[in-house]
Amino acid sequence: MKPPVPERIATLRPYQPGRPIEEVERELGLSGTIKLASNENALGASPAALKAAAAALERVHRYPEGGVVLLRRALAERLGVAEDQLVFGNGSNEIIELAVRVFADGGREVVFSENAFMIYELVARAEGARPVAVPSRNFEHDLEALAAAVGPSTGVVFLANPNNPTGTVFGRDAWDKFLAAIPGNVVIAVDEAYREFVDLPDFPDTVADLGRHPGLLAMRTFSKAYGLAGFRIGYGVGEASLVDAMERLRQPFNVNLPAQEAALAALDDDEHLRRSRELVDEGRRFYSALFDRLGLSFVPSQANFVLVAVGDGDAVTNALLKGGVIVRPMAGYGYPHMIRVTVGTDAENARFAEVLEDLLGGQEAEG
Repeated sequence: MKPPVPERIATLRPYQPGRPIEEVERELGLSGTIKLASNENALGASPAALKAAAAALERVHRYPEGGVVLLRRALAERLGVAEDQLVFGNGSNEIIELAVRVFADGGREVVFSENAFMIYELVARAEGARPVAVPSRNFEHDLEALAAAVGPSTGVVFLANPNNPTGTVFGRDAWDKFLAAIPGNVVIAVDEAYREFVDLPDFPDTVADLGRHPGLLAMRTFSKAYGLAGFRIGYGVGEASLVDAMERLRQPFNVNLPAQEAALAALDDDEHLRRSRELVDEGRRFYSALFDRLGLSFVPSQANFVLVAVGDGDAVTNALLKGGVIVRPMAGYGYPHMIRVTVGTDAENARFAEVLEDLLGGQEAEG
């Protein structure tokens, strides 16, 4: 006799993160490998954040501040919200999970774009909710179709803005229409992990719009622009009653002490954030010119990565791997002919360009 595993768990396909450099080098006997697969900040963490985290190590024999008090206070002041409108997580992934557990229980529906972050569907299935994947349009969220998919059984709608893995965004007009179409008893969870990289005049400010919909939840992270992916710290912003419900299921001490201190310091390091944005702007321009030169179609991105068509995504990924460059194949997202490449440093971008150009022989790949 074995303990029974629920079917919804047994049939799940676990999320496969980008492969770490150390694993690839051990497997292939390489050195000097670069990783452009997981949308990490190529500049690294803020020096101020690293200093604060190192100082916190002297206190790691103590439990962290359960209420994330200092960071909560600083973020509330910066965002112009009350402190009880913030919920913190072990990365914004935990905020995604909390939203589903709290607001889509009992088999309610979770609505999302079919070519969005696969964690939305994975968490929905794991929690026994019903995933509803809505076709995208031209690599973008079809907000009209997403709104039409919302019904009496819908608990949560996930929107990624910018979207991963396409890097596309929706603007103010489309957002206003969508917001007006969604009933107040449905949670609209907007995943803004890459918002700091956006260069769009009418990019919606979801935090400023909180008063327009009782179920609006903005989800943000310190993993990307702030370079703290290894610390795993993210947060959600919503109406106090919404956040209170999520706090009731949040694990105690879910944000570790060095992460809290690092995030607090990173929040005030405007210079590091400026340099991170500048690096991404330059990198996106470099990739655009590279792909144009190689005759490869790509999706113009507002994030720190670019989705590009290379013919056979898995084959090109494996070939790049042998050349010491780790990128992300996109078959799992419904784009088997594409790869996603993160913006790296100037040297890393040039290395990727050299290996890719050698691989393709300068000839046009199938788009």
